[in-house]
Parts: sequence; structure tokens; C-alpha cells
Amino acid sequence: MKVRLGLALSGGGVKGAAHIGVIRALEENKIKPYCIGGTSSGSIVATLYAMGYNAEEMHELFTYFSKLVIEADPRYFIASIKQNRGLRISGLLSGENIEKAVKEACKYKKIEKINEIGMPIVIPAVDAITGKEYIFTNKKGEGEKYIDNISIATAVRASSSFPAIYAPCKTDNKQFLDGGILNNVPTKEVRQLGADKVISVTFPPAEKYMGNSIYSILLRTLDIMTNEIANENLKTGDYTINIQTGKTRLLAIDKIDYCEKIGYEETIKHIKEIKEIIYNM
Repeated sequence: MKVRLGLALSGGGVKGAAHIGVIRALEENKIKPYCIGGTSSGSIVATLYAMGYNAEEMHELFTYFSKLVIEADPRYFIASIKQNRGLRISGLLSGENIEKAVKEACKYKKIEKINEIGMPIVIPAVDAITGKEYIFTNKKGEGEKYIDNISIATAVRASSSFPAIYAPCKTDNKQFLDGGILNNVPTKEVRQLGADKVISVTFPPAEKYMGNSIYSILLRTLDIMTNEIANENLKTGDYTINIQTGKTRLLAIDKIDYCEKIGYEETIKHIKEIKEIIYNM
């Protein structure tokens, strides 16, 4: 009996590069997921993989795009100041570069909408107006929370709109924020795609770490909150790979290679257990 493996990738900014290392380890061991899901930076890796990019290609794209998406657009600041008649912006970055980067990756695969992706995929986001969770997917479930007619680039941007860093992604009378607010690791949703076994990849908060800046405190608070929510969702999975990336900051692009290496090594360390879960049903 062929096992349908699901892979659920959590958010974590640059830490998301570790997911590429996880996939590289799985590729080397001839393990190919049937379906995949990802939140925030996890949605970037999940989308690239679902579109057919391998680990090597994802490494190059993630590195290139990471540099692009943290660039501030002065036009965004000017427009925000003019519109609000003062410096009242909803995020340090507009998030438009995330969308542009994903569009570029989609262009080479000649696809645009999420329902054009062959591999079953789920990407969570949260509407800031209603506080409700929405799931972007090519395997639409029951209820209005599932959206399958959205562009891949917009879905990833919405799920990656980290509060205070990126402005909300506005589309169809909704203002989407980072999916990690309510669902930082979509284990349950990946299971619902039809997976027999689900492996989740998470980034536990660093122990006893607290910076002195408002920015550091905000990130630490959100880290703890999303981790508690994620722990409940992880109970619906079969195996969890916890990747410790130390004090890696959200946008520390100089840590991409480091995070990918840690993700690979941690997966190889547990590859025997992973194979037992997959093949010994």
C-alpha cells in the first residue's frame, strides 16, 4: 500500500529556509510528499515545491527572493504619508515585493492561480477585518473559508504579511495578515487533503531570549503565542521535526544557508523514525 505523505511547514521568516533542508533530506531518501501546506515563509517553500521546484532550485530562489522582499519601497512610504496626512503606516514594508517574487517563480512554470498547481496544497491567512481564518487551496473544502480562485502570488503574500513588518494584503474586501496568527503550522489542514501520515516542521521559541527593543519584544510575544496555538494543531499529525535555529531574527537573510543546513541535519537525524512512520502503517 502506497502511503500518502503530507508535509506541514510552519512560518518563521528566514527560518523558513530550514524547510528547504528538510525537503533536500527527504529527496535524498526517495521520500516524496503527496500533499503539502505552509504558513508565512513556510507557504513560500510549500508553493515552490508544489509547483515542481527541487531543493537546489528552491535554495537559489529563496536566497534571491529574500533579498528582494526586504527592500523598502520609498513610494509606499510617500503614498502612506500623503493618504494619512502623517506617518501612520500599517507596516514597515508594503509586501508587494513578495508578490512580485512569487509571480516570477510562477512564470517559469507557466501557472498563475493556485488551482492550477498539481500537488494538493493549503496556505492559511487571517482576515484582519473579521478575525477569521481563510485557507487558500487547490482542493476546496466545505465552507466559505476555503478559497481556490486566487493567484498563487497573492495567496503567499497574504499568508506572509507579518503584523507590523508588512502591511495587510488587501484583496476582495479583505485585509489578510500572516496565517501564523491563528495557524502557524497547518497540520490539520494537510491531513484533510487526504494524507495518510503527516510530518510537521516547526521552530520552537528560543529559550530565555528577550531583546530590549519594542521590535524584539513584539516578535518574542508573537513567537510564544503562535507556538502555543501550533502545539494544539500538531496533535493531529504523526511526527514533528523541531528545528532549533537559535536567535535567528525574522529577516536575517545572512542566516539562510545556516537555517537550511540545520533543517537538513535535523531531518537526517530523524530519518529512520520518519521512514518507520511512513512505511510501517
